[in-house]
Amino acid sequence: MTTAAREKDLIQAADLLLDARRTNTPIADLPKELRPVTLDEAYFVQDRMALAFGAIGGWKVGAPTPEATPSFAPMPAAWMTCNGCEMSGITHRYRGTEAEIAFKLGADLPPRETPYKLDEVVAAIESMHPAIEVLETALIDPKEATKLTSVADMSMHGGFVYGDAVPGWESIDFAQESVTLTIDGSVRVERTGSNTAGDLMRLLPWLATEGASRTEGLKKGDWITTGSWTGNTPATSGALVEARFARAGKVMLRFA
Repeated sequence: MTTAAREKDLIQAADLLLDARRTNTPIADLPKELRPVTLDEAYFVQDRMALAFGAIGGWKVGAPTPEATPSFAPMPAAWMTCNGCEMSGITHRYRGTEAEIAFKLGADLPPRETPYKLDEVVAAIESMHPAIEVLETALIDPKEATKLTSVADMSMHGGFVYGDAVPGWESIDFAQESVTLTIDGSVRVERTGSNTAGDLMRLLPWLATEGASRTEGLKKGDWITTGSWTGNTPATSGALVEARFARAGKVMLRFA
């Protein structure tokens, strides 16, 4: 159980990360005494930061390997936009980009004691979309900071752009699906079956079940984006970024 004194430390950590993002003055890492030492502490900092950005529009969930336990972070609604629309609500400095597959829920998935099964979650999905997650950070170089600090920093979330809904998405074999990421017309990444979680569909019932205590249940209208297919690919100011899947559609954004 987190003590009041430790909560004060974690709130201070959230304030430091928020200030670094808002003022565009990144830090190397949190002071040692304020760094989260458990995943639950990192999630506490995430949630404190998210409060400053308004309503939550959904969740990013992923896993670094097919065997790894997933992790997740909130996505502020103000940082979401459609294909080709203007992205507002955040200043981009880091400009990492990842091609992803996202889902929009058409029904609630409330907390319950029985774990959700995949078919139940699929039945609640309204649509599937190609997406680009924009990565931002309060850190000068996230690779040089402690891992849990990077997780605490909204898991580097900085924006979400979604393409058109893809009809018949249920028939797509994601293990064989290919994707190309281009920046200003230059191909930067080409991969097949490359979602880091392996079977990306395993992430959905996990989030509905294991994340319920923190999400208060997934809700109709929530977006869920399911991890990177292309790795963290940096872009520059003014760059045009396009992710094009073989069957799962295409999506693009332009940085200011």
